Amino acid sequence: MTQQSVPESVCDAELDAVGLECPMPLLKAKLELNRLASGQVLKVTATDPGSQRDFRSFAKLAGHTLLREEADEGLYRYWLRKA
Repeated sequence: MTQQSVPESVCDAELDAVGLECPMPLLKAKLELNRLASGQVLKVTATDPGSQRDFRSFAKLAGHTLLREEADEGLYRYWLRKA
């Protein structure tokens, strides 16, 4: 799980998990990743601070690559490349 420099606009699908609390952002991300082909990128936007820990662990355990993550004024964004 190494972070790479990836432009914010690079993604194949986006998930808006704003306002959802743990574990919903991660569960919805898993469902969305199931729809993507291997190598495609999902961008997730969430407001749950616990999502930082969740997405890091999930990427590592599931074999996905967390390309980038951002935290800005209560918004958390993640770019995951599907394994």
